[in-house]
Order: sequence, then structure tokens, then C-alpha cells
Amino acid sequence: MRLAYNTPDELIFGEAVHPLRYGLGLQVGAGRVIPELKYWLPREQEEEVERLPELYTLLLREALDRGVNLGLEELQLDLELSYHLTLNPTLAGEVVEQHVALMEEYHSRYGIKLGLRVTVADIRGAKKVTTEEALAKMLESFEVCAERGANVLSIESIGGKVLFNESLIRGDLEGIVGSLLLATLDVGELWREIVRICGSRCLPGGDSACGFGNTAMILAGGVVKRQVPHVLAATVRAMTLPRTLRSFEEGAKGPGKDCAYENVYVKIITGFPVSMEGKSSACAHSSLVGNITASVCDLWSNEQVEGVRLYGGSAPATFLEILTYDTRLLNTAGEKGVKRELRDLLVASDAHRDPQAFILSPHSAFQIAREVVEEKEPYRRIIRAGSRALEIMGSTPQLHIPPAEQRYLQKLTLSLAQLPEQPSGLLSRLISKYGQKLPEHEKDLLRRL
Repeated sequence: MRLAYNTPDELIFGEAVHPLRYGLGLQVGAGRVIPELKYWLPREQEEEVERLPELYTLLLREALDRGVNLGLEELQLDLELSYHLTLNPTLAGEVVEQHVALMEEYHSRYGIKLGLRVTVADIRGAKKVTTEEALAKMLESFEVCAERGANVLSIESIGGKVLFNESLIRGDLEGIVGSLLLATLDVGELWREIVRICGSRCLPGGDSACGFGNTAMILAGGVVKRQVPHVLAATVRAMTLPRTLRSFEEGAKGPGKDCAYENVYVKIITGFPVSMEGKSSACAHSSLVGNITASVCDLWSNEQVEGVRLYGGSAPATFLEILTYDTRLLNTAGEKGVKRELRDLLVASDAHRDPQAFILSPHSAFQIAREVVEEKEPYRRIIRAGSRALEIMGSTPQLHIPPAEQRYLQKLTLSLAQLPEQPSGLLSRLISKYGQKLPEHEKDLLRRL
């Protein structure tokens, strides 16, 4: 495997080596950044199962009205299926069908270019169904959504997450590495099926390590309150690359899922367009990487916003306006010939404030991506990604790392270096420490290491 780019300077927002065309005239990675709107019904409406197609239509129509009134020319929608919709593929298909009909109406009437990503929920951790039943429903949902007109299919898979959660709260790097190895194995098996289902009907968009990297990021907190060391969260972020990359090795084509901050690395390796989120995803969570992620985005997302009422209208409509102005600025920079200057400002505004931002800067990401493509085995990829991230953080004087975290960085470096040469060396220790807490699906993955 080789990198799709020769130098970090080639990496820039709105441009991908392999642009994608789909939907109603949408072109992603062809020179412009396109907003990607994510939306969720108000929590009290989620239980109104039979009304979901109607409720989603009302929510989406208000957002589309806002978009066309702003003169928005292109937009991607990301319909994230809830637990209820994934468990009911027929109903999910009805919601998708309503989306497609509404998109065709607005495209015909106003000329707006539109695309639809559908993200199926990973419901394998649900208590009311077995792992086998949950997986069957997930795959059926993929099938139905592809059949009903989705342009892109994605998932935020969670294989290995229970082990990850248990390891993260203990600061157990050995367990974290093991969990990401399980996740990589699981992603491979899952995406072989998803790519098969997509066929020629729609694009297999890629996975997201949201349940891993973003969990660590949220627990890391901000400058004052830290439940997890920031150098650990940054290292975890780098180590999530092999698991998400695996979906592309199985045939995913992008655009990569927005909450996959590891998409910075994925784009460098594959050249496929990616969605990213940052400052305009503050409705969903806080982070210390609000600007830097925009430096490489092809789609720019608000993450997830609930359909509550604000003074400015529904929250999805309001955040679509925010995304509209964000992407308008990025695209105007291209028209004025100052794209690289804006990219460099976006990077400089975040890069040295926190390790989590620094390892996502194009120059750092390029080095981490190069480490991963030099290995074939997932276990060695995970370790090399983490080791390189730690080395980069530790050798950059201008990067702000408090003394306590400097010591933790050294501890992490030593811990990674002491891991067994082969993943089988982790097996007995992980089963001994966490076996009683793991679901059967993860125990099965562990036995196959």
C-alpha cells in the first residue's frame, strides 16, 4: 500500500485524489467543500415509531427551505438510523424513500444538488436482541436502504468497544491496543458484507471509530477538567486508523464518515474524499480541534443536532445555515486563490494548543499514515501509529503539554515498547483481566487473535 499524496502540502480541503459523483448532481472532492447536515428527531418523538417517516419529512423540509432561501447550491444529508429504525428495516426504508422524494422535489424546483448518506446503527449491544439477531437486522437495514435510494451507506461499528471502555478508564494501554485489534477484525468482517450489499447501487462510505477515539476525546475534556490524559486521547486517535482503514481495504470508497477524525489519515492513504466535523459540531460535543479538521475536509458536518426549537427555527435548519457560511468561506478562498493560506491558518489556530489537535495536523498525520502503510498486520499497524504519535508529540517543543502529561507521555512510550511481538501474547492476559465483562461477540473475537 502507498500513500495517495506525496507531501503534506498537497492535502487540502475540497480536493481529493479520487473525487466522487453521486446523488442528484453532487460532486465531492472535486474542488469545493459541501455541507453535510446531520439531524435527529426530538427525543420524545423517537418512540412514535409509526409516525417517524412523517416526522422526519417535516424536519427535513424545514431545513431544506432554509438552505434554498440562503442560496445553497449543494448539500449532503446524513440520516443516522436510530435503534428503532435499524431494528425495523421496513420502516427505515420508508424514511429513506421519503427523503429521496423530498430531495427530488427540491432538486427539480430549485436546482440544488443533493446526496443522501444513511448511517445504520450498530445495535449489537442492545439488550432485547441477541448479537446474531442484531447483526441480521443491521444487514437487512443496509439492504433496504440501498434498495430505496440511499447514495452512501456508513456505520459507526462498535466491535471491541466494551474491552476498550474497560481499558480506557483504567489507563490500560495493553487493553486499548487489544480492543482496537478486535475492532479491526470486526470491521473487516462487517464491511465485506456491506460492500457486497452496496454493489453498484450506492457507495460504501466507510466506518468511524467514534466509539473509541471520540470517547477518549470527550473524557479527556478541556484545558481545565481532564478525566483522561490528553496525550493518551491523542495516541488513541492515531491508533484508531488501522480499524477505520480496514473498511476501505474491504472496498469502501467514501466519503468517509464525519465523526471519524482519523479520516485525516484515511484521506492521505486512500485519496478518497472525507467528511469532517469541528467547530460547527459544538451542538453535539466540545473539543479542542474546532478548526484544524476543516483543513482537509471535503464535506463539512455539524455532527448531530436534535430537532428542537431555537429562536432561529429548528436546530437542524439553524445549523445548516452555520454550515452554509462555513463552506462558503472555504470555497471563496479557493475562488480567490488563497486556499493554502486559509488551510494554514486553520491548522495554526489549533495545532500547538493541544496534543489531540497536533496529531491531526497535515504534517503530523502524514508521518503517522506513512508508518501504518509500511505494515501489513493490524497489530503492528496499531503499535506503530501510537508510537509515531508519541514520538511526534514528545519532540515538538512548541506543543503545549503540561509537566504531568509529559511524564504520562513517557509512560505510554515505555508501555507500547513493552507489548508482545505477536497479538497472541495479549490473549491470556486480556481474558484474565476482562473476560467476565466482555460480551460473547468480543470473547469470540479475542479467541481468534
